[in-house]
Amino acid sequence: MKSPLLTLPGAVPAEGVDEGVAAHYGDLFREQRALADGTGFVDLSHRGVVTVTGEDRLAWLHLLLTQHVSDLPAGQATEALILSANGHIEHALYLVDDGETVWAHVEPGTQDALIAYLESMKFFYRVEVADRTADIAVVHLPAGSIAEVPQGVAVRETPYGRDLFLPRADLEAYAGQAGPPAGILAYEALRVEQHRPRLGFETDHRTIPHELGWIGSAVHLQKGCYRGQETVARVQNLGRPPRRLVFLHLDGSEVHLPVAGTELRLAGDGPDGRKVGFITTSVRHHELGPVALALVKRNVAVDAPLVAGDTAAAQEVVVEP
Repeated sequence: MKSPLLTLPGAVPAEGVDEGVAAHYGDLFREQRALADGTGFVDLSHRGVVTVTGEDRLAWLHLLLTQHVSDLPAGQATEALILSANGHIEHALYLVDDGETVWAHVEPGTQDALIAYLESMKFFYRVEVADRTADIAVVHLPAGSIAEVPQGVAVRETPYGRDLFLPRADLEAYAGQAGPPAGILAYEALRVEQHRPRLGFETDHRTIPHELGWIGSAVHLQKGCYRGQETVARVQNLGRPPRRLVFLHLDGSEVHLPVAGTELRLAGDGPDGRKVGFITTSVRHHELGPVALALVKRNVAVDAPLVAGDTAAAQEVVVEP
């Protein structure tokens, strides 16, 4: 779904999964600094929006999600996962309940599969699931923003900012009063700085929540009765995940960033050394320079110098080995 804000001055369209919104508006670092200072907004209108209504909505979702939501207070933001039977991550939901409706935004293009799964699990529960992507746009206001939130709009308030579920018809008018726009590349740079994983970027077909630090924030360990819970409990109580998320400081003298999927090797092993991980997201940060998130094997020493392709990389621990 193509955003009308792509007509704003300087807008350069994003590519790949974020197609449909602006990558930037002409000055990537200025946009990052604005967000870090709590000004401006990010157009996330390409993300899928799903709602669940009905008196059983929270009790029903509690049985399906990794998060404890049966008693979720109205207005309290949370995030949750849906796992496969083997505990691998299939969906990530960023949700809030407004007292009548659970609002969730999800990765672009994943809402159809999510809704199909939810519909298959309704049984006798009094719930209705709806795809609201066509009429609701997600807008992100950074932490510290004093931009006005329109009355009646559902809001997810988090330490990183506020996600607004705005009527799509109001998007252009709201953009005119919300401050300078920032593109998805600026948003992604701050996400990487904050060590926050993203479905489809930091995940693959075999990722489990422990590898990305999603235990606690998206997975509640004191609840059971959801698909994949056995794997979560077994890894938590009896072992360690096979991989771990790391934050990388990349050699700033290189012109090109190592792209997602670039293999990581131990610097001491040379270019023919064994693969110990791979880049998941790489960005240019306005203060830190080139940085990245990556998945490495759990037994890689936390102080081991790495090489991403031809680029030197120094680790910073996100998930303990």
